[in-house]
Amino acid sequence: MTEKEERLDEELDKSAEETAETTESSNESTETEAQTPQPEEEAVEKSELELLQEKNNELEDQFLRARAEIANITSRNRNERELLQKYRSQDLGKKLLPAIDNLERAMAADVDQDQAANLKKGVEMVLESLRQALKEEGIEEIPAEGAMFDPNLHQAVQTVPASDETPADTIVSVLQKGYKLHDRVLRASMVIVAQ
Repeated sequence: MTEKEERLDEELDKSAEETAETTESSNESTETEAQTPQPEEEAVEKSELELLQEKNNELEDQFLRARAEIANITSRNRNERELLQKYRSQDLGKKLLPAIDNLERAMAADVDQDQAANLKKGVEMVLESLRQALKEEGIEEIPAEGAMFDPNLHQAVQTVPASDETPADTIVSVLQKGYKLHDRVLRASMVIVAQ
């Protein structure tokens, strides 16, 4: 082989080696690229994950709010039912109070004759049964005579001068009894107050 041919052979060998090295390095870089995601792909995956996480948090928040709202509605309904149950006799009480007033007036009448005494006894029994029925429903008389005047429970229709025996703001006399259903006033007591 001539010198020229030898050089040519060497150059071809070098060229082949360089090509082989280039191919190997490009293969390695391709494998590395295939194994690790591109920065763009990684950013897209992260943003999708963040979006899904935000959506999940939003749905969880909506769920918790809805659950709290349902609990509030249930509690409110239970309280309303309890109030309705407690004060269901309010209208009945208001309708019966005038009848009790009339019976009490009949009881206050003076009786001289035996028939009138028997009549009074019958009225007394009716009055007592009415009072008992109202008491069972939670309707009670508001204590007034001798008590301190309370504008929430009493209605002052007249005043008298205060004295040593009756200090100011003391109820001297009851003109019409007042009644309450549990803690709710059905009718205020009509009273005379010392001032």
